[in-house]
Amino acid sequence: MSRDDLFAAPRTAEIAPPVAAAPASPPRPAPLAARMRPRNLNEYTGQSHILGPGQLLRRAIEADRIQSLIFYGPPGTGKTSLAQIIANQTRSKFERLSGVESNVADMRRVLSAAANRRENTGQSTILFIDEIHRFNKAQQDILLPDVESGIVRLIGATTHNPFFFVNSPLVSRSQIFELRPLTEAELLALLERALTDAERGLGHMKIKADADALRHLARVSDGDARKALNSLEIAALTTPCEADGVIHLDLAVAEQCIQKKAIVYDGDGDAHYDTISAFIKSMRGSDPDATLYWLAKMIHAGEDPRFIARRIVIHAAEDVGLADPMALVLANAAFQAAEFIGWPEARIPIAEAAIYIATANKSNSTIVAIDAALADVRAGRTLPVPEHLRDAHYQGAKRLGHGEGYQYAHDHPDHFVVQDHLGAEKRYYEPSDQGAEKKIRERVEKWRALVAEAKSPGDAGNKDAPRKEAKP
Repeated sequence: MSRDDLFAAPRTAEIAPPVAAAPASPPRPAPLAARMRPRNLNEYTGQSHILGPGQLLRRAIEADRIQSLIFYGPPGTGKTSLAQIIANQTRSKFERLSGVESNVADMRRVLSAAANRRENTGQSTILFIDEIHRFNKAQQDILLPDVESGIVRLIGATTHNPFFFVNSPLVSRSQIFELRPLTEAELLALLERALTDAERGLGHMKIKADADALRHLARVSDGDARKALNSLEIAALTTPCEADGVIHLDLAVAEQCIQKKAIVYDGDGDAHYDTISAFIKSMRGSDPDATLYWLAKMIHAGEDPRFIARRIVIHAAEDVGLADPMALVLANAAFQAAEFIGWPEARIPIAEAAIYIATANKSNSTIVAIDAALADVRAGRTLPVPEHLRDAHYQGAKRLGHGEGYQYAHDHPDHFVVQDHLGAEKRYYEPSDQGAEKKIRERVEKWRALVAEAKSPGDAGNKDAPRKEAKP
């Protein structure tokens, strides 16, 4: 390095001009359904069966006498909103956990904080657990001591029946309330409120919504307020303004902005059992139209065709029975066809059997008779087989007296003979006067009259009649 280089003025490095920071994008607003959450009971829509004037839950909230609660019902019925309203109304600290995301450490942290809060400030804590059925038994058991002592007031929310999916000790310490899907009229009221609310809703936008468009959103939302409100917001934000600056929401826009409703149907929960129950009771009630609707719901939801066919077979024997014996034959044929061909073609023989049963004469005499006999067998002394009915085929049976005195029915007029087949006075089968069973009833009454006549005082009945050789 030369001397000149040592004493030369230092070169200044070229510094690039600072890059301007990108302007921060404004935070995305919460979805319309979240913004429109009711803030008090007056704004809450639906559930009048538990929150109407004078109803138990409303009175308990207003009097701040809430203990632990479990809300269950379909999505979008207001479970979370109601829990927040209760916390606000009772001036309680609102703590929220999720049955999907939270763990034992989260639960212990919240419970410890609630105990400290109660001791230091006297403020109570509402612990809201969404999807509480997702907690396992050990997690649910952790809540028991603090729920029982009042450290927290638990509000659980679930889409599953808590009597099946929540621990019995926790259920016994809680009041259970079922939230129902909102009606079309209630959803319409929510949509109209959102369109006019300039603070939290869409009232700041120039929107003209046709009545049939709003009705479509309300109907297809299937009682789900969240789905209805968010679909309305999608329609408002994606529809271009017209020349006058107004956003026009017509039926075509509404149809595009809400997806085809998904049938609420869980393979092992309430919807599964409630729907098959409605299907069976509609067949029993001789309503083919309702029968077909519930059948269609199960088909659309992908229910196992063999499950439906099995229930039809059972119903044919239980509720149609001997009033129309062909019902069981047709039901069994439908079961075999469903197992052989599967969906979608299985819908045809299954529907045929269901319609036949729904429109058939009904009689439950079979199940009543067998259940009465079973009740006697379980509760009473087991009756021995009468000697004359015992097996007489083996060597030595005659020496024991087995089969002695048995009368072969086909050797007698009308192929009937009066003889004791039970060894006790029992009557289980009472045939109805429906359909084919009416003729059965006539025969049974005739036979029973002959038996009664033979047993009447002063009548030797069949004892003096010449007996033919006993047959096995």
